[in-house]
This record gives sequence, C-alpha cells and structure tokens, in this order.
Amino acid sequence: MFVNWSEMLPTIQKAFGSLGKSNPKMVKAYMALAEASSEHNVLDAKTRELISIAVAVTTRCDGCIGAHTDEAIKAGATREEIAATLATAVQMNAGAAYIYSLRTLEAYDTLKK
Repeated sequence: MFVNWSEMLPTIQKAFGSLGKSNPKMVKAYMALAEASSEHNVLDAKTRELISIAVAVTTRCDGCIGAHTDEAIKAGATREEIAATLATAVQMNAGAAYIYSLRTLEAYDTLKK
C-alpha cells in the first residue's frame, strides 16, 4: 500500500484545524474558494470531485487525492468513473511534459546564441 488512506484523512483534518488556529483568516479564505467554485451549481458535486481528482494527480498531492476521492465516492462516483478520470489526468500530464520539453529546447536555442 502506498499510503494508509483511512488514517490520512483524519490526520489531515486534525492538522488542518491546527493550522486554522494559527491563521484563521487564511483558512477562511481557502474554504471560501470551495464555496465559490460550487456557487452556481453548473457542475454537480460528482463532476467537481472527479475534476479535483485529476488535478490532484497532476499536482501530486496525496492529501488532495484522498480527500477528493472520498468526496467523489460520497457523491456517487464509481471506480470506472474514477479510472476514466485518471486516464485523462495521465494524458494531460504527459501532454504538459511534452509542451514543457518544447519550451526547454526553445530556452536552450535562445540562450545558446
């Protein structure tokens, strides 16, 4: 097992509360982002969580993966939907690496002159 996901979520929640005590204004602003992203209900909760999983994978955030997978399950996401989401994340991340490889070569060519 890569991570003990069942233990990770309560640990994160506890740590989140601890940081919140140190910087309540920052945590309030962070929580407002979640509220703002769902304000108009254009996307349902499951879709938002699937998007969040894809972003969590491409940014390599274990805490985000755990939290958003848990929320996706609560929103009714199936294993197949999560697998399809992961396929998209892999495709996008490989694409991003390709584009940044082109940028690196451009930097080399520019700086070599």
